[in-house]
Parts: sequence; C-alpha cells; structure tokens
Amino acid sequence: MDAVAEKLTLAQKREFSTGAVGDRLFKWLALVMSLTVFVLIALIGYELAHGSSLALRKFGWQFLTSSDWDPVNEQFGAFPFIFGTLVSSIIALVIAVPLSIATAVFLTEIAPPRFRQILTTFIELLAAVPSVILGLWGIFIMVPWLREHLFPWLRKSLGFLPLFKGPIYGVSMLAGGIMIAIMVVPIMTSVSREILRSVPGLQREAAYALGATRWEVIRIAVLSYARKGLFGAIILSLGRALGETMAVTMVIGNRPQIAASLFAPGYTLASVVANEFTEATTDTHLSALFELGLVLLGVTVLVNALAQILLKTFAGPQTKPQN
Repeated sequence: MDAVAEKLTLAQKREFSTGAVGDRLFKWLALVMSLTVFVLIALIGYELAHGSSLALRKFGWQFLTSSDWDPVNEQFGAFPFIFGTLVSSIIALVIAVPLSIATAVFLTEIAPPRFRQILTTFIELLAAVPSVILGLWGIFIMVPWLREHLFPWLRKSLGFLPLFKGPIYGVSMLAGGIMIAIMVVPIMTSVSREILRSVPGLQREAAYALGATRWEVIRIAVLSYARKGLFGAIILSLGRALGETMAVTMVIGNRPQIAASLFAPGYTLASVVANEFTEATTDTHLSALFELGLVLLGVTVLVNALAQILLKTFAGPQTKPQN
C-alpha cells in the first residue's frame, strides 16, 4: 500500500509541476501579448516623429498654433485641422450618444424579441458598410438634402446663434459631424447594448419589488449601474470619430479655415493627410504631413487620457451586486 501511495504521490507531483509550468508560460505569454500593444504604439510614434523631423526643426511649436497651410511657399500650420477634428468629433458625439444609448436601452429593455433581432441585424449591417460608400451617399443624397432642407431651417430657427449663421454650401463642418455620427452609432449602440445586457437581473427585480415603474427601473437600476461601461463605449466611439477619414473627406469641404459657423467648410487631420500625401512634392510638405499624423496620434491619446481622468473623477465607484 505504501508503494502504491508513493507512486500516486509522485504522479500528483509531476502533474502539479507540469500544471505550474503551464501556468507560468501562460502568464508570460499573456504579458508579452499585452506589452505588444504598447510596443506598436511606440513604434508608430517613433516612425511619425522620424518622418516629421524636418518640420519639427523648421516650425517647432508654432506648427500647432499657426493657421497657414501654403505648400507653394512651404508654410505649414496644423491649428485649422486640429480645430476641425475636435469640432466634428464633438458634433458627432452630441448626435450619436443620445441616439445610441436610447437605441441600446430600447433593444435591451423594451423591444419584443422578434423585432429586437431584426433591428440588431440592421445595426450590424450599417456597421459593415465601407466608409467610402457612406461618403458617396453623403455627397449625392445627404449633402443636397441638408443644403435644401435642414440647414435653411436651422438658420431660420437658430440664426441668432453664431453657429448657424453665414452662407450655406452643403459641404460643411456640420455635414462632416453628421457623417461621423452615422458611422459611430452602430459601434456605440452595439457596445452599449452588451453593457446593458450584462447588468444583473437582480438589479431590475429589486427595483420592481420596490414598486418602481419601467422607466424608473431603466434609469435607476440599469443606466446608473452601467454608467462606467457606457462612458467607456463613448470613449471607444470618440477614438473612431477622431480618426475617421474617407467619408468625412467627401462631405466636410476640405478648406483649412477656422469659422464660427457650422455651415462653413472645414478640414480634419486625417482628411488632409489622405488628400495631400500622394501629392506632396517637397520634403517639407511631406514632413509636415507626417507631423499632422503625429499630432493626430497625440490628440487621440490626450483625449482618451482626459476621458479616463473624468471617468475616475466624476463617475464614482461602481456598485457591486450583493450575493
């Protein structure tokens, strides 16, 4: 019996040793894969910094504050493009956030199962449409409709505001923001829907047991519990909005200017790189485009960092369900 027990003990030790080695290997493999993300970001930043070294030496910090973009005289400034990127992204979020969260709430809490599946399928199909196709739709259908109907109504109703004054061209900062909103709504809706589905059923049952109405259950038990996750969905969509290129290029007007009116054409960092990279004939012009890419990377990292700080500051600790 002792010999059998000793053999079993040795077998268990070998199995435990093998399992421990496997755990260590998995731990280090997961660590390496995680560090790969930081390595990729660092490599992208290095290549952009290397490509923009000429513009960095020539223009310095004035590149961020200057509004001149004159390839003929080799004078370059990024401020109109930074302005256009931030303004179009803010417009997109103002439109997309309430629409996406309301759609996710409807799909999760209100819609009948059959209709829920149909609507979810259409949302996923919208997310799969290539951006260039959306851009063509924007040029030939959305922009003419905005120019003839929505923009005149906005100017008539809200023309006392500087945002809705001035001539109407159709292609504009507002059109670019609407296009970005159309592109980020499917992503934000899908992520928000999964977050709301992960809310424990006990949250809803407890609210109903206290006599809450359906709206009170959604507002108090569901949205309040999932607020951090929903904020994360907004951050993810913001990253998509900041880097959107082709569809926005087709409808925003591509004019490097800063205007108070949303009816005026604009430009974004990604759009100018896409438009001019193949046409850059001088080293300074090419280096300036590389620096625009570096600025876009920095703006994306900075905005996401600020969003994380706001999340930790204002969202507060998330309530955990009790067993």
